[in-house]
Amino acid sequence: MFGLKFLNWINKLSPVRIILFFYLVAAIVSTLLMSLPIAYQEGVQIKFIDIVFTAISALSVTGLSTISVIDTLSIPGIFILAFILQLGAVGVMAIGTFIWLLLGKKIGLKERQLIMTDQNQTSFEGMVRLIKQIFFVLITVEAIAFIILGTYFLKYYDTAQEAYLHGFFGTISAVTNGGFDITGNSLILYKDDYFVQFMNILLIIFGAIGFPVLIEVKNFLFSQKDKRMHMHFSLFTKLTSLTFFILIVVGTIVIYILDMNNFFANKSWHEILFYSLFQSVTTRSGGLATMDVSLLTESNHLWMSFLMFIGASPSSAGGGIRTTTFALVVIFIITYARGGNSIRIFRREVHDEDLMKAVTVTLMAIILVFTSILLITKLEPFSISTIMFEVTSAFGTVGLSLGITDQLSSVSKVILMFLMFIGRVGIITFLFMFKKTKKTGDYHYPKERISIG
Repeated sequence: MFGLKFLNWINKLSPVRIILFFYLVAAIVSTLLMSLPIAYQEGVQIKFIDIVFTAISALSVTGLSTISVIDTLSIPGIFILAFILQLGAVGVMAIGTFIWLLLGKKIGLKERQLIMTDQNQTSFEGMVRLIKQIFFVLITVEAIAFIILGTYFLKYYDTAQEAYLHGFFGTISAVTNGGFDITGNSLILYKDDYFVQFMNILLIIFGAIGFPVLIEVKNFLFSQKDKRMHMHFSLFTKLTSLTFFILIVVGTIVIYILDMNNFFANKSWHEILFYSLFQSVTTRSGGLATMDVSLLTESNHLWMSFLMFIGASPSSAGGGIRTTTFALVVIFIITYARGGNSIRIFRREVHDEDLMKAVTVTLMAIILVFTSILLITKLEPFSISTIMFEVTSAFGTVGLSLGITDQLSSVSKVILMFLMFIGRVGIITFLFMFKKTKKTGDYHYPKERISIG
């Protein structure tokens, strides 16, 4: 009886509210898993707020942590954390769909609508195929990276078990853009090992650039030569890829310039290149670091906060306002300043609705981040720039920190958890939770001009 009432209640909810409900359930389940005694080393006890914080950070693939994973979690706990990271990276509905497919169940219209909402897509077409391809690409890349890194780490660790454990978790953390580590000091151990850094750069990009982009590239590379001649990448893939790599290049250059007379002074050219490049890539949503970012100047902290605010691409493992949102807002400003009345990119015009979403997401994100900084500044003794770094890291689901996460009060941790959750599900999904289901009447009031600027 209760089950039928629950199903009826679920069916009455909008797809967006169902998605948010499922993520809340996933957060509760993740917290319960992280509360299991087997997840922790013998004699270790942590506060409940830190258990919840770690679970939310993993589910939102952020990586901000109030605990040291290697000193706190047991081997089963590390695998539980890896499972939650995977769940957060591909999305709750993707995992659910994959299980339904394994059980041989039919994916109906309602389920396809939920997948479309969770993956931030605009069409029902090909939703099940999309999920299948996401899992195929993800598992293939993770398996290859695990074998390569695990084998390579034999030079660092005494036993094969330890080496492959680091290879496994390191791969999961990088691909999901989770930002957690079991080294105790992120990737600083490998600051002089450019192979490990290069592998992590590739894996972070893989997780942050967006699954639809990866699938289009896969289809292009593995299609027959005659078909490849007639294939065209979508506007989404073109705009996402261009913006993503421009941000990486510009980010690398600016990170170096802002610290050329400080951290990068007396460094060799290859050290400068990899330090700057890795920190630029990781601000997309990676959260791993090859250096103590607190050693950088305050101006660099502000610049990296801006990069983390933008975050990764849509339909990826990352958060933030997303790269396409940033691109549309910038192009809109340039177009308006030049007197244009429509946005044209790669010989295509952008829908007004997409532009409205981009502006809405940007403004709402600014309000959320500003309010969070204001509240935490009132609660904590740290500088505004330090708090801004922490807040944008949470919102962008990045996970970089200047070392204050474990010193925050419970209220500040709750604020960061809220930002991590919103950063993962997306601002549009969150705002649509308040959308009215009843349609308003088809009428208009007289229009009147308002002075702007």
